Amino acid sequence: MDIERAMAEASVIFRTAVRAADPEVLVRNTIHLHGSSLTIGARSHPLPSDARLLVIGIGKAAVRMGRGAMAALGARVDGGLLVTKRGSDDPVERVGKLEVVRGGHPIPDATSEAAGVRILRLVRDLQPRDLVLMLISGGASAVVEAPAAGLSLREIAAATEVLLRAGADIRMLNAVRRRLSRIKGGRLAREIAPARVANLIISDVLGNPLPIIASGPTVADEQPGLDPVEVAASLGVWGELSAELRAVLVAARAGDQPPRNVLDSLVLADAATAARAAAVAAGHLGYTAPVLATDFTGEARELARFWAAVARHARQPGGPFRSPVCLIGAGETTVTVRGRGIGGRNTEMAVAAAAAIEGVEGLAIASLATDGDDGLTDAAGGVVVGSTVARARAAGIDPAAALDENDTARFLAASGGLLVTGATGTNVNDLYLALLP
Repeated sequence: MDIERAMAEASVIFRTAVRAADPEVLVRNTIHLHGSSLTIGARSHPLPSDARLLVIGIGKAAVRMGRGAMAALGARVDGGLLVTKRGSDDPVERVGKLEVVRGGHPIPDATSEAAGVRILRLVRDLQPRDLVLMLISGGASAVVEAPAAGLSLREIAAATEVLLRAGADIRMLNAVRRRLSRIKGGRLAREIAPARVANLIISDVLGNPLPIIASGPTVADEQPGLDPVEVAASLGVWGELSAELRAVLVAARAGDQPPRNVLDSLVLADAATAARAAAVAAGHLGYTAPVLATDFTGEARELARFWAAVARHARQPGGPFRSPVCLIGAGETTVTVRGRGIGGRNTEMAVAAAAAIEGVEGLAIASLATDGDDGLTDAAGGVVVGSTVARARAAGIDPAAALDENDTARFLAASGGLLVTGATGTNVNDLYLALLP
């Protein structure tokens, strides 16, 4: 398979997977007004005429989720705020009654803190009859922040960067930073009380653990087995955290009382949603399309070697699948950063896969971020074939050197396999493909 065909087919499958996790459609179809009741999924909740209804969206899908909410609720919404990632392709400043602001990502910055302050002000002085509809998606942990007492945003940002560079996955990262905030770890729900809160969630965390998604701002902070102090120590970065931050983490071990005002927490889409849609799209292209798993984790380059081995086995005569076949998986890997190049977990996986299938004909591998934004790149990820390494070497780039420097986006751009889609407006982890025509 040549790179041009591989890029075209991977793009079609990817875009179909992303559409299945369209936040606007999912939210619009999940909430309904019926007289003095608000129906969320299968449950209805009283919403008297004198009750306030606020909509707050946080994360990369906030704008699209907000559009869905306004389409369903219209004039009944009294106000709210949508906070998305700064640099988003969507320049909109308002969605009906909802103002749109932007925060830093993946490291929280002053705009993140300003957004956090605005949300805390917005939910102040609510009454028991009032209801806050929370629209939560990946990226929310960074785009909104309000440091806990005694901490500065600079300390939280520095800790986030240290944890990311040490290879912390999303569970480890959020186990630490949700203890450092006035919003995360269920604390926003307590700020909303005595009003009620309902959560609609686009999940970017495998297995959909509610305390981890967006650091759980409006759910109970319950996550046995991930102690924040032990997480930092296991990554070897405890000594790199400030004394003030370490003191907050030690004190936070005691935990908080869970919020009592949460009505619903519905996960509308996740990695499995995207994988199932990808299988349908691949089927339309003529492939047998088994979904192997939707919870792949580990170092990106290690998963790449495994994925390449599975793909090579599948193409052997008498293999387990009828040809042509497109193997599908989903998950989220990590990258231990050692170099100074530009890349992300998906470009890293793609380059490692390229090395593993060098010279193999009739096989393409893709690793793609469903939000269209992989790490420090402006790409969704990469697509590679048996000739990818030769093409990169012809451009003067060696795969081993690219991996050593984590300079994988440049490698893929030189070999014609960097897939740039722009921001997709959703975020449900990563999609892995192995195309064997």
